[in-house]
Amino acid sequence: MTAATRPPEAAARGTEGTGRAACHHGEILQGVFLDERRRTVHALVTLPMNGPGSTARFAHRPGSSPDEVTVTPAGRTKARAAAVLAARECAARRDAEPCGGELTLTGGLPVGLGMGSSTSDVIATVRAVADSWAVRLPAEAIARIAVRAEGASDPLMHGSRPLLFAQREGRVLEVLGSALPPAVVVGCALAGGAPIDTLSLPALHHDDDLAAYGHLRRMLRRAVTDVDTALLGRVSTASARLRQRVLRHQEFPVLTGIADSTGAVGVQIAHSGNVAGVLYDPRTPGLHHRLRRCTRALDREGITPTRTFTTFASHTSEEFPWTNTSRKPSAART
Repeated sequence: MTAATRPPEAAARGTEGTGRAACHHGEILQGVFLDERRRTVHALVTLPMNGPGSTARFAHRPGSSPDEVTVTPAGRTKARAAAVLAARECAARRDAEPCGGELTLTGGLPVGLGMGSSTSDVIATVRAVADSWAVRLPAEAIARIAVRAEGASDPLMHGSRPLLFAQREGRVLEVLGSALPPAVVVGCALAGGAPIDTLSLPALHHDDDLAAYGHLRRMLRRAVTDVDTALLGRVSTASARLRQRVLRHQEFPVLTGIADSTGAVGVQIAHSGNVAGVLYDPRTPGLHHRLRRCTRALDREGITPTRTFTTFASHTSEEFPWTNTSRKPSAART
């Protein structure tokens, strides 16, 4: 129901809206790149994942200040900031006075693993506030609000297309194509699934990084254009290896060793968390056997297998039930 069709009594008692946002499974590529003006920009390409995400409900509190937003559960300060910003934005678009309200978030994404939990909360919140105002905000506006609320944002508001996204500026540097090459991903959690304080991580910014990441950008562009899963794996592995100068995952050599021994095309990690994945070409002979070997090897090494999913359809681990193990902590089953 639009604002034009809502009865006056509904507007008088306040309106409600809902919004949802997906998460991702870390990054395929993240580093420093040159933008269209030859400026050095931090940017990333995420690995989208269907299934878990955040859902938000926002209810107006008529007559209140737009800063008067209460959040359930408490402590979601970034989502609260996004609600305040979105309320002001939407009210301005409706030529109306903004007001506060009550924000409720559900979803249960693990925090600090690098799956975009805070961005998912923020995007779901902005969409819920916009829905409550009967406003359709474009992805660019949502990105701008998300960056103001978080300081940096993943490109989840743009859907699942592979984008090189400047996470600190909230803008798309390049649309790489319509979809990533087809891949099957065996997800896992490094370091026992412990969260990482992303704000405490040092930022890499060396002159030689520009050449390295520029090369990986060209490789990824070709992988998407040629639908080359093997090249996708080479890019994600190289990017993950470069990131080890900051993250220093003790299990990284084991992860790459398992990938090599089971015929995977590569590995990928969250560049600001502990979620990781082993990537396979779905056309590889004996794929089912390779996936089983991978999950068993991860389990033997004390690395928690989480879910197996694809880049090419809305499937979850239920598509690959043979990869399941008995070792599934709650944080890994999101």
